[in-house]
Amino acid sequence: MVADNIFDRSLEMHKKLKGKLLIECRVSIDSMDDLALVYTPGVAEPCRVIENDPEALWDLTIKNNLVAVITDGTSVLGLGDIGPAASMPVMEGKSCLFKRFAGIDSFPIAVNTRDVDDFVDTVSKIAISFGGINLEDISAPRCFEIERKLQEKLDIPVFHDDQHGTAVIALAAYKNALKLTGRTLEEARLVINGAGAAGSSIARYFLSAGARDVIVCDINGALCTGYTEGMTKAQEELAAITNPSGAKGSLGEVIKGADSFLGVSRSGLLTGDMVKKMGKAPIIFAMANPTPEIFPEEALAAGAAVVATGRSDFPNQVNNCLGFPGIFRGALDVRARRINEEMKLAASAALAALVTEKELSSNYIIPSVLDPRVVPAVAEAVSKAALATGVARIKLNGSDRCVSKV
Repeated sequence: MVADNIFDRSLEMHKKLKGKLLIECRVSIDSMDDLALVYTPGVAEPCRVIENDPEALWDLTIKNNLVAVITDGTSVLGLGDIGPAASMPVMEGKSCLFKRFAGIDSFPIAVNTRDVDDFVDTVSKIAISFGGINLEDISAPRCFEIERKLQEKLDIPVFHDDQHGTAVIALAAYKNALKLTGRTLEEARLVINGAGAAGSSIARYFLSAGARDVIVCDINGALCTGYTEGMTKAQEELAAITNPSGAKGSLGEVIKGADSFLGVSRSGLLTGDMVKKMGKAPIIFAMANPTPEIFPEEALAAGAAVVATGRSDFPNQVNNCLGFPGIFRGALDVRARRINEEMKLAASAALAALVTEKELSSNYIIPSVLDPRVVPAVAEAVSKAALATGVARIKLNGSDRCVSKV
């Protein structure tokens, strides 16, 4: 009943508003002089300045605070391949979150093509208007190629949130869960269920952070070198860098003795009996939405020490709102050319650090999305990492946020 009610109320809201976004003018146009400044003839001067110095576009237009939320509608939430038109309410919603949490202006764009090169070409041609590109709800393995090609073409951040946003937040929560249970990232054995965009990115990201024993499972079981039947090229590459012990078999088989489980798959795939066969005081991240791989009460009853989900009605919500607003805020603040691994790792560390040793508990391993400290902390960490790794165009000078070119 609750779900039906929220769906009905959301539909009614969308009908009433006819779109969740609007464009507002930042200047008054109440006189002919106002008009002359905003448009002709005055606007000619900033045009001339930009013509002579294209970098001035950042100083004289909305580019400095504008992100495009772009999709092809092939993997939308839990709805799947619903197409670009049906994806628009989600893209609008994501733009609303950018504004609400980080003060970032954002515009939803749905591209009507399934061709990777056509999509990349379209985004490349409009990218000059934006300070960053947020790729959203694009199916795997196409999303990997699209992101890679756009990063090669563009000199602004290109960030596929379904991959990297989830990974950044999951690592922050996971590090705190490990701390709580007396484990280290390097020693813990982690089984990831789901080898799509999110699962693949999480595995690679955790490895870059220091994890060593990671097994990734898809519907056919553990990814393992030498057993590549039915795998995509991306999954073959993932198999080559994970599963160091060469474990084979189904999720139920390879999870025996594991310290932790992270699911980005489907509901009901992890059972209480599987949890009982894991190591002592296991960590369970059941992040399938809207219904997790296992519900917290069942996992806890089976011996889990810490449980996280993607839902707001349970403790320890791994929510992308904890990541992308602050990550893009930090990137835009220093006009970063890309979002690199160091910036993502800095974001994870900043998020994890917001939960103090005194506060850390089985029901509190990650801050709430409504915690006002989150975006500033993540943005500052990301900005500093961008500067340290040479991808920033400018640096911030003090609390007045004046900037100078790097």
